[in-house]
Amino acid sequence: MEALLTVAGSDYSRGMTSADTDKVTDEEAWIRRAKRSDAQAFEALYRLHVGKVYGLCLRMTGNVSEAEDCTQEAFIQAWNKMARFRGDSAFSTWLHRIAVNAVLGRIRKSTRERDRIAAVADVEPARVATGDTGELRDLAEAIDRLPERARHIFVLNAVYGYSHEEAAGMLGIAAGTSKAQLHRARRLLMQQLESEGFRV
Repeated sequence: MEALLTVAGSDYSRGMTSADTDKVTDEEAWIRRAKRSDAQAFEALYRLHVGKVYGLCLRMTGNVSEAEDCTQEAFIQAWNKMARFRGDSAFSTWLHRIAVNAVLGRIRKSTRERDRIAAVADVEPARVATGDTGELRDLAEAIDRLPERARHIFVLNAVYGYSHEEAAGMLGIAAGTSKAQLHRARRLLMQQLESEGFRV
């Protein structure tokens, strides 16, 4: 279980297949066309990235309905801002920043809504999936129960692999705060999992 809580660095450039290279080339072409308001090219980008954007929104909100709304909002904003994408970072990173802003904007929009999201994450009983009793499901549920700020940092840093500087930039906080929140998130996760009888 401890291995699941540790960020493992990856070098995605190693071992790239020709299919991976083709995907990058296709994505670059779709980006160029989408910047010229080509809806079909943007749809191809949507299909390529929607799974990870939705996953990010789901982990940050801890709520399926909120995640769906934030994902939709993120892609609407991405379409509206497409011409401004300069390629300073990877397209996926740009999309993730938009998604993070969509989540944070929705949370800030209404105190009542923010309280409801927190209540769902804190009170919702664990869902039992038939045939799925593995540690990953238990870890996902533990992540959903983390306090909002700790959950956001854990998702961006430990799940999606963003550096503290990148995560801090997305959330509008200092890198030191990001490090402190990640430490807090890991400590709380360990406590949760230990209290449920897992060896960590």
